[in-house]
This record gives sequence, structure tokens and C-alpha cells, in this order.
Amino acid sequence: MNQHPLHIESIGQGPDLVILHGWGVNSAVFAPLKYALSDYRVHFVDLPGFGYSQVVEGNIHHWLTAIMQQVPQTAIWTGWSLGGLVTKLAAAHYPERVSALCTIASSPCFMAREDWPGIPAEVLGQFASQLTKDLDKTVERFLAIQAMGSQTAKADIKQLRELVLARPSAQQSALAQGLNMLENVDLRAEVAAIKQPWLRVWGRLDGLVPRRVIKAMPQLENSQDLILAKASHAPFISHTEEFIEGYKLWLNSAARDTNQSSD
Repeated sequence: MNQHPLHIESIGQGPDLVILHGWGVNSAVFAPLKYALSDYRVHFVDLPGFGYSQVVEGNIHHWLTAIMQQVPQTAIWTGWSLGGLVTKLAAAHYPERVSALCTIASSPCFMAREDWPGIPAEVLGQFASQLTKDLDKTVERFLAIQAMGSQTAKADIKQLRELVLARPSAQQSALAQGLNMLENVDLRAEVAAIKQPWLRVWGRLDGLVPRRVIKAMPQLENSQDLILAKASHAPFISHTEEFIEGYKLWLNSAARDTNQSSD
């Protein structure tokens, strides 16, 4: 097997920054951020089986191991949605390698449980069953849900779709793996112990991560919440300038605090 199964686009100079995308898409969705992050050495990762990356069999831990093998020894990590789940796991299990983290519209437990707000189990079940029937239509529907609630939903969906289609479609097995993670991974215990600086970005109108999740999150000394009042699940698409302003403010502070040196 290829020792380096993942496609990672590394651009810029400065402190290392690893960025992970969400389910059904690829790292091209972060195109709106590229210019704003030019002061950093940014590593845009296509998750296993998405975009140009090969499939990595197994669970979220196997995905994380594959990513860890290809990214810098120490970096600030940012993850959106499913990518945020992987980022939180990285911060909890590899604290010496994740100097700070930002999660965007990402719950530590995506599926609703008796004591936790989230996506109803039947909704994730429908996506799983539809995957075997019509791959493209399932991803398209998910993109629509991500933009739902935003005043610019139509334009957001169009932009997401165009960016995603710039690369190969996700592998069906990878989509199934990702859905399984959204359904089963519960990192609530792990995140309570995260010690690194942590920015948590939320869209108040998010249809996938209910706003009740924000209040249910552990309030840590090292964490801060940025809530974009009119954004839904993809705030860096729908409210790019507002997102970048808050993100860069935190990012520059985190980079200073961790004394990262550029390569």
C-alpha cells in the first residue's frame, strides 16, 4: 500500500496550520480562506476517500493515524463538522502535536441522545440507506441541509457544489465510514480534558448542530466561543469576512502563544 495515501495541499509560509473538511466534500471548500491565511503554512487535507485521497479502512482512529503520518509534528489544527470531530480527537490523544485547535460547526457528539441535542438517528439512517441507491443525490441533499437557515442558502449551496465538484467524487465506502462516525463517535468525555487554546465557531442557525449544543459544551479556561448570529452550518462560506475576522484574531494569538516557528 502507498505509504502516503492522503492528498495534502501545503501552501504559504509561517506557522503550520492543518485544516480538515466535513462529510461529503473535500478540502477545496476552503478556497475562500486561502488568501486570508497567507501568513501561515497551511496544510489542506482531503480526508480518507474524499477528493484526491485514498480510502483508509477502519474507524476514526485509523483516519487520524493516517493524517498524523503526513502532517507536521506540531501544528494548529482546524476542523469543520466531521473534520472537527477528528480535530478534537487529535487534540485529546496527541496534545504534544496539536498546539491549539479551532472547530467549526462541530459537536463532540453529532447524533442526538437522551441527554444530548443533535441530529435525529432516523435522519442519519436515511442518509446511510440512500448512499447505496444514489450517491450524488445523497451528497447533494446533505449540502442543502448544511446551507439551510442561511439567508444566502441558494448561493451557498451553489458555491459548495462548485468547489466540491472541482475534485473527484467521494468514495462510497468513505461516505459510509464518515456517516458511521457521525452516528457513533462520542467525544464528550475527551473534550472536557482538552488543555490547548480552543476556538469553537458556531452558526446560530445551524440545522445540523443545534444551538443547545453550545450551552451543553464544557466551559474550559482555554476555550472561547464565536457565535455567528446569521450563519448556519458553513459560516466560512456564508459569512466569509465575519468568519475570517474572528478566526484570524484567535489564530494570530494562538500562534504567538505557542511560539511556533515557520519551517
